[in-house]
Amino acid sequence: MQIAVVEYNAGNIFSVINALKRLGIDPILTHDAEILQKADRVLFPGQGEAATTMASLKSRRLDEVIRDLKQPVLGICVGQQLMCKHSEEGDVDCIGIFDLPVKRFQPVVHEDKVPAMGWNSLRDLKTPLFKDLKDGEDYAYFVHSYYVPQSEYTIATADYILPYSAALHKDNFYATQFHPEKSGRVGETILKNFLEI
Repeated sequence: MQIAVVEYNAGNIFSVINALKRLGIDPILTHDAEILQKADRVLFPGQGEAATTMASLKSRRLDEVIRDLKQPVLGICVGQQLMCKHSEEGDVDCIGIFDLPVKRFQPVVHEDKVPAMGWNSLRDLKTPLFKDLKDGEDYAYFVHSYYVPQSEYTIATADYILPYSAALHKDNFYATQFHPEKSGRVGETILKNFLEI
Protein backbone atom coordinates (compact mmCIF):
# COMPACT_ATOMS: atom_id res chain seq x y z
CA MET A 1 0.00 0.00 0.00
CA GLN A 2 1.38 3.39 -1.00
CA ILE A 3 0.71 6.18 1.50
CA ALA A 4 1.40 9.79 0.51
CA VAL A 5 1.72 12.79 2.83
CA VAL A 6 1.08 16.21 1.27
CA GLU A 7 4.22 18.37 1.38
CA TYR A 8 3.53 22.09 1.71
CA ASN A 9 4.39 25.03 3.97
CA ALA A 10 2.99 23.65 7.23
CA GLY A 11 4.41 22.29 10.46
CA ASN A 12 3.95 18.90 12.10
CA ILE A 13 4.35 16.88 8.92
CA PHE A 14 7.27 14.86 10.26
CA SER A 15 5.36 13.88 13.41
CA VAL A 16 2.76 12.30 11.13
CA ILE A 17 5.44 10.52 9.10
CA ASN A 18 6.99 9.14 12.31
CA ALA A 19 3.57 7.95 13.54
CA LEU A 20 3.06 6.08 10.26
CA LYS A 21 6.53 4.54 10.50
CA ARG A 22 5.64 3.22 13.97
CA LEU A 23 2.78 1.40 12.23
CA GLY A 24 5.22 -0.14 9.74
CA ILE A 25 4.33 2.29 6.91
CA ASP A 26 7.04 4.15 4.99
CA PRO A 27 5.08 7.06 3.47
CA ILE A 28 6.06 9.29 0.59
CA LEU A 29 6.29 13.03 1.38
CA THR A 30 5.42 14.82 -1.85
CA HIS A 31 3.82 17.77 -3.59
CA ASP A 32 3.80 15.89 -6.92
CA ALA A 33 0.22 15.75 -8.22
CA GLU A 34 0.70 12.43 -10.04
CA ILE A 35 2.09 10.66 -6.96
CA LEU A 36 -0.73 12.02 -4.81
CA GLN A 37 -3.33 10.88 -7.33
CA LYS A 38 -1.88 7.36 -7.55
CA ALA A 39 -1.41 6.79 -3.80
CA ASP A 40 -3.72 4.36 -2.00
CA ARG A 41 -4.20 6.80 0.89
CA VAL A 42 -3.32 10.48 1.31
CA LEU A 43 -2.69 12.31 4.58
CA PHE A 44 -2.99 16.08 4.67
CA PRO A 45 -1.57 17.21 8.02
CA GLY A 46 -0.55 20.64 9.19
CA GLN A 47 0.06 23.26 11.81
CA GLY A 48 0.22 26.92 10.93
CA GLU A 49 -1.78 29.95 9.87
CA ALA A 50 -4.61 29.38 7.38
CA ALA A 51 -3.91 32.18 4.89
CA THR A 52 -0.20 31.34 4.66
CA THR A 53 -0.76 27.61 4.26
CA MET A 54 -3.50 28.16 1.65
CA ALA A 55 -1.15 30.39 -0.32
CA SER A 56 1.44 27.59 -0.24
CA LEU A 57 -1.10 25.07 -1.54
CA LYS A 58 -2.34 27.39 -4.30
CA SER A 59 1.20 28.17 -5.47
CA ARG A 60 1.45 24.51 -6.60
CA ARG A 61 -2.28 24.07 -7.33
CA LEU A 62 -2.37 21.47 -4.58
CA ASP A 63 -5.75 22.83 -3.48
CA GLU A 64 -7.21 21.58 -6.78
CA VAL A 65 -5.32 18.28 -6.58
CA ILE A 66 -6.59 17.56 -3.05
CA ARG A 67 -10.18 18.52 -3.94
CA ASP A 68 -10.17 16.04 -6.84
CA LEU A 69 -8.65 13.03 -5.04
CA LYS A 70 -10.75 9.85 -5.18
CA GLN A 71 -9.00 7.65 -2.61
CA PRO A 72 -9.38 8.01 1.18
CA VAL A 73 -7.88 11.31 2.38
CA LEU A 74 -7.27 12.29 6.00
CA GLY A 75 -6.85 15.95 6.93
CA ILE A 76 -5.30 16.70 10.33
CA CYS A 77 -5.63 19.94 12.36
CA VAL A 78 -4.99 22.78 9.89
CA GLY A 79 -5.53 20.12 7.22
CA GLN A 80 -9.12 19.77 8.44
CA GLN A 81 -9.61 23.53 8.53
CA LEU A 82 -8.21 24.03 5.02
CA MET A 83 -10.64 21.39 3.73
CA CYS A 84 -13.50 23.70 4.75
CA LYS A 85 -14.94 26.61 2.76
CA HIS A 86 -13.60 29.68 4.54
CA SER A 87 -11.46 30.47 7.58
CA GLU A 88 -11.68 33.49 9.84
CA GLU A 89 -7.93 33.08 10.31
CA GLY A 90 -6.60 35.48 7.71
CA ASP A 91 -10.13 35.78 6.21
CA VAL A 92 -9.22 33.27 3.52
CA ASP A 93 -11.19 31.03 1.17
CA CYS A 94 -10.07 27.42 1.56
CA ILE A 95 -10.38 24.21 -0.48
CA GLY A 96 -14.13 23.88 0.04
CA ILE A 97 -14.59 20.11 0.35
CA PHE A 98 -16.76 20.74 3.41
CA ASP A 99 -19.15 23.66 2.94
CA LEU A 100 -18.38 24.92 6.43
CA PRO A 101 -16.77 27.95 8.05
CA VAL A 102 -13.78 27.86 10.38
CA LYS A 103 -14.33 30.19 13.34
CA ARG A 104 -12.13 31.59 16.11
CA PHE A 105 -12.84 30.54 19.68
CA GLN A 106 -14.34 33.46 21.63
CA PRO A 107 -13.59 33.16 25.37
CA VAL A 108 -16.68 33.44 27.57
CA VAL A 109 -14.99 33.49 30.98
CA HIS A 110 -11.45 34.25 32.13
CA GLU A 111 -10.58 30.54 32.34
CA ASP A 112 -11.23 30.09 28.62
CA LYS A 113 -7.71 30.13 27.19
CA VAL A 114 -7.10 30.38 23.44
CA PRO A 115 -5.51 28.40 21.92
CA ALA A 116 -7.19 25.31 23.34
CA MET A 117 -4.35 22.98 24.25
CA GLY A 118 -4.44 19.53 25.75
CA TRP A 119 -6.43 16.33 25.97
CA ASN A 120 -10.15 16.30 25.29
CA SER A 121 -12.68 13.47 25.12
CA LEU A 122 -14.18 12.39 21.79
CA ARG A 123 -17.94 11.96 21.71
CA ASP A 124 -20.70 11.04 19.26
CA LEU A 125 -18.32 8.80 17.32
CA LYS A 126 -19.43 7.70 13.84
CA THR A 127 -17.88 5.89 10.85
CA PRO A 128 -15.20 3.14 10.86
CA LEU A 129 -12.54 5.80 11.57
CA PHE A 130 -13.37 5.35 15.28
CA LYS A 131 -13.73 1.57 15.36
CA ASP A 132 -12.67 0.08 18.72
CA LEU A 133 -12.82 3.45 20.55
CA LYS A 134 -15.18 4.22 23.44
CA ASP A 135 -17.54 7.15 23.03
CA GLY A 136 -16.80 9.80 25.65
CA GLU A 137 -14.10 7.70 27.30
CA ASP A 138 -11.20 8.01 24.86
CA TYR A 139 -9.16 11.20 24.63
CA ALA A 140 -7.21 12.91 21.84
CA TYR A 141 -4.68 15.75 21.85
CA PHE A 142 -5.76 19.16 20.54
CA VAL A 143 -3.91 22.45 19.89
CA HIS A 144 -6.03 25.06 18.10
CA SER A 145 -7.45 28.58 18.23
CA TYR A 146 -10.06 27.96 15.52
CA TYR A 147 -12.80 25.36 15.23
CA VAL A 148 -15.34 23.96 12.79
CA PRO A 149 -18.98 24.11 13.97
CA GLN A 150 -21.04 20.94 14.22
CA SER A 151 -22.82 19.96 11.00
CA GLU A 152 -24.15 17.06 8.96
CA TYR A 153 -20.50 16.13 8.27
CA THR A 154 -19.54 15.84 11.97
CA ILE A 155 -18.43 12.32 12.94
CA ALA A 156 -16.99 13.20 16.37
CA THR A 157 -17.50 16.10 18.73
CA ALA A 158 -15.43 17.73 21.45
CA ASP A 159 -16.28 20.53 23.84
CA TYR A 160 -14.18 23.61 24.62
CA ILE A 161 -16.13 26.82 25.26
CA LEU A 162 -18.79 25.24 23.03
CA PRO A 163 -19.37 21.87 21.30
CA TYR A 164 -17.60 21.66 17.92
CA SER A 165 -16.55 19.19 15.24
CA ALA A 166 -13.61 17.09 16.39
CA ALA A 167 -13.79 15.17 13.09
CA LEU A 168 -15.55 15.40 9.73
CA HIS A 169 -16.43 13.01 6.90
CA LYS A 170 -17.76 13.47 3.39
CA ASP A 171 -17.40 10.86 0.64
CA ASN A 172 -13.72 9.81 0.60
CA PHE A 173 -12.62 12.72 2.79
CA TYR A 174 -12.02 12.40 6.53
CA ALA A 175 -10.58 15.06 8.80
CA THR A 176 -9.68 15.49 12.46
CA GLN A 177 -9.15 18.71 14.41
CA PHE A 178 -7.05 16.80 16.93
CA HIS A 179 -3.62 15.28 16.31
CA PRO A 180 -3.82 11.47 16.03
CA GLU A 181 -0.03 11.36 15.73
CA LYS A 182 0.22 12.89 19.25
CA SER A 183 -2.68 11.01 20.80
CA GLY A 184 -1.01 7.77 21.91
CA ARG A 185 -3.05 4.57 21.67
CA VAL A 186 -6.20 6.39 20.56
CA GLY A 187 -4.41 8.15 17.72
CA GLU A 188 -2.67 4.97 16.65
CA THR A 189 -6.05 3.22 16.48
CA ILE A 190 -7.50 6.03 14.35
CA LEU A 191 -4.55 5.95 11.93
CA LYS A 192 -4.84 2.15 11.64
CA ASN A 193 -8.56 2.47 10.99
CA PHE A 194 -7.94 5.07 8.30
CA LEU A 195 -5.46 2.78 6.54
CA GLU A 196 -8.11 0.03 6.55
CA ILE A 197 -10.97 2.15 5.18
